[in-house]
Amino acid sequence: METIKIMHTNDLHSHFENFPKIKRFIDDSRKNHTEDEFLLFDIGDAMDRAHPLSEATNGQANIKWMDQLHYDAATIGNNEGLGNSREDLNHLYDNANFPVIVGNLYDKKSQELAKFVKPYIIIETKAHTKIGVLGFTAPYILTYPLLGWDIRLIQEMMPKWLDELKKQKCDVIILLSHLGVSMDRLIAKKRPEIDVIIGAHTHHLFKNGEMDNGVLLAAAGKYGYYVGTINLTLDDDGHIVDKKAVTQQTSELPELDGDQDWIDAQFAKGEKLLDEKKVANIPDDMSQDFQADNAVIEEGLDAIMDYTHADAGVLSSGLFLESLHKGIITEKDLHDILPHAIHAMKTTMRGADVWRLIMEMEKNRPYLRNHQQKGQGFRGKIFGELVYRGITIDEKRNVYINGKELQMDQEYSLALLDHYLFVPYFPSIEIVGQNEILYPKFLRNVFGDYLSKKYPL
Repeated sequence: METIKIMHTNDLHSHFENFPKIKRFIDDSRKNHTEDEFLLFDIGDAMDRAHPLSEATNGQANIKWMDQLHYDAATIGNNEGLGNSREDLNHLYDNANFPVIVGNLYDKKSQELAKFVKPYIIIETKAHTKIGVLGFTAPYILTYPLLGWDIRLIQEMMPKWLDELKKQKCDVIILLSHLGVSMDRLIAKKRPEIDVIIGAHTHHLFKNGEMDNGVLLAAAGKYGYYVGTINLTLDDDGHIVDKKAVTQQTSELPELDGDQDWIDAQFAKGEKLLDEKKVANIPDDMSQDFQADNAVIEEGLDAIMDYTHADAGVLSSGLFLESLHKGIITEKDLHDILPHAIHAMKTTMRGADVWRLIMEMEKNRPYLRNHQQKGQGFRGKIFGELVYRGITIDEKRNVYINGKELQMDQEYSLALLDHYLFVPYFPSIEIVGQNEILYPKFLRNVFGDYLSKKYPL
């Protein structure tokens, strides 16, 4: 019999506070394992620019930490794929000591696989068992092309790479899937030749795995709260005769002296690097309170209106996590108030559709005011109050754009955010809007560029 131990992480999202325990647990497991082979994989979204050190280093700090663990392979998540410019992503893994496996990310221009990825790898054990490892990331077909990527669907690419692994007579096939639990279950149903699917993206946790159609599904939740372990037993012919998955809760692992100092140091280092980059010199404080005379959200509306050249605009107050102080503003200040992975968007629609969209916003306004919001790029706490620029409504529900009554057949452009396209509260944006998401700049970069132009150093 041959035994193989596989450990895995996923959706760490730059939660450096769990990294010391994770590293010790994996290092100890590697050092003390009794199995014939030890493998380690990451399933994407290891980085998240909400952490200042990831922002300041374009994710390089995350890769350096991963290098210390000696991963055998990793795939990417949407935070790597869409949270970086094309140039940054192309060079994110330049110095990584592990291969990056993504079988569905292509260069839009050359129609070749992205230059920093492989579609699969084959690991041969000491017993000459051939383990084929595939990787796929969630195909955001609306947004990857905006960065020059051709992201391809799984049903298109899965047969191609599986066939190649079969031609090379792999004994074991493992899928690193940043696709989400529903897709993992569907793949297991349709592709029982895959032995193990290690999942991510939807932050699901299988404490002891899940067996679907003979395929073992494993997943370790989010943020490094868990680390996963899979144990495979193979017979002399290289066939799996037993496979099991377990997870270790990180909070139950011992904390050592120095852990908190290291965690604090990562945060402080990131903030220091960001604080060294000066952006603007503003003459007055800008308040987080959207009703204040000098509200920061009003300056934010100025910024997206200037950036999109739209007829009117909308922002939500929950985006702005802090006020801005008078004087020198740095990239740290911008990151503190706008840590989100959110982009400006210009939406064009007929007046009748603008009216319906505004009615959707007014209907949802009381609910959204204190609604706790997380995900879809949002890194704050509550959605907040909707604040209009150039939009007014009278008691008869007539809508006015810049003081003129809305013309139902006229086209209007609105400065919005891609976040409003992805949340379910404003369906008219997706249904009838001609939406131009403006990559690669995040909202904080748009805001910072505007401040630097209006209030130069």
